[in-house]
Amino acid sequence: MSRTGVREPAHTLAVAHGAFNIVGGLWPLLHLRSFEWVFGPKTDVWLQMTTGGLLASAGVAQLAAAGDAQGPAHARRVGLGTAVTLLAVDLVYVPKGRIRPTYLLDAAMQTGWIAAWLRSSPARSTGDIRSGRR
Repeated sequence: MSRTGVREPAHTLAVAHGAFNIVGGLWPLLHLRSFEWVFGPKTDVWLQMTTGGLLASAGVAQLAAAGDAQGPAHARRVGLGTAVTLLAVDLVYVPKGRIRPTYLLDAAMQTGWIAAWLRSSPARSTGDIRSGRR
């Protein structure tokens, strides 16, 4: 929500979150060394690659949905599902020592995405599709 109290358009949020997920997903795929320097080495590289690919795919789906009339609702579901899942992993495995504390930076970002999606307007700006009003 902006300072004026107007809700941020969901399509803008879909584009921003989609781009964030694409970049985050591609990072380990394109430069594993720098990713592991920040987040720590992993024994199962295939799992990092799989997670990165899935995250990038979620981002592509969000970007594709952003331009469609009903797309922001789909982008919202993908965005919330992705952010809640990643937040849960961060909050469970950092305290157990399985992943580095730098994942708490990701937890903060995921919390921000969740808050943004919850504050965004779920209805289209042109009207409420369920009521048939435009």
